[in-house]
Amino acid sequence: MTKVSFEVVDIEKPEEINFILGQSHFIKTVEDLHEALITSVPGIKFGLSFCEASGPRLIRSSGNDENLIKLAIKNIKKIAAGHCFIIFLSPGFYPVNILKTVQHVTEVVNIYCATSNPAQVIVAKTPKGRAILGVVDGEPPLRAEREDEIIKRKDFLRKIGYKL
Repeated sequence: MTKVSFEVVDIEKPEEINFILGQSHFIKTVEDLHEALITSVPGIKFGLSFCEASGPRLIRSSGNDENLIKLAIKNIKKIAAGHCFIIFLSPGFYPVNILKTVQHVTEVVNIYCATSNPAQVIVAKTPKGRAILGVVDGEPPLRAEREDEIIKRKDFLRKIGYKL
């Protein structure tokens, strides 16, 4: 019988930084994600890293912001699950603007989360390696929104240009 252990990995990042955590299947992921990001949003600043799951099993990284690249490497090293990647975006850039672009990169298999919330990654470990089981993204809801809060939400989305 194979033994499995579990670990909860806290994502370490400044509060205002958004990130995307996903899974892919090939070393080319780093270059393809980099190209997709810089061609999708003018002026985007990001750092990304990727855990190679075979061969030399290196942490591969790229980006155009040295601090975000270092942040990506630090966090992916703690997760250390095969073929996972993490992208950190500088303040003012949001996953909603690039998520479909990231999902359409050929190597991307799954997106676990895209958030600025405090997050924890649930990792399983077996003798063969580590796997991401899921992500705790923020805190549980306190109650259902009221009518005035619905109006406020819709007004906010229109104010920032996400709804007409």
